[in-house]
Amino acid sequence: MDSEPVTTAGLIPVLIVEDDEADAYLARAAFADNEMPVDLRHVMDGEEALDYLRGREPYQQAPWPRLILLDLNMPRMDGWGLLNELRADARLREIPVVIFSTSDAPEDIARGRELGATDYIVKPMYMEELNAAIKGLENLLGL
Repeated sequence: MDSEPVTTAGLIPVLIVEDDEADAYLARAAFADNEMPVDLRHVMDGEEALDYLRGREPYQQAPWPRLILLDLNMPRMDGWGLLNELRADARLREIPVVIFSTSDAPEDIARGRELGATDYIVKPMYMEELNAAIKGLENLLGL
């Protein structure tokens, strides 16, 4: 897998790990609303994310993400399990991970930081708030 963080189209690869298609759609819409040049790739759970990141079938040619947006509550491997895997792997631990969850529980936020998440965003209820949260990722993406 190519470790270059920018795709040939000049877009910045971002991996969203999210089992809710509607939430993934809204994140994609927020990146578009902010006119951010991203190539948003979507996987449904932590196991699929590991397949993507380790270049397993069907992701052998997938671009290396500059950022991972990570939901916590998913089937098979949840966000906590994936975050543990990412931080235990020397190559994967370098990718910034922003937890993107409905949970605003202080213990979840603290646990995310303890496990090495770069940031924690509580999924907003309104599109304007989501747009502002996604716009706040510009620095992590080098924009």
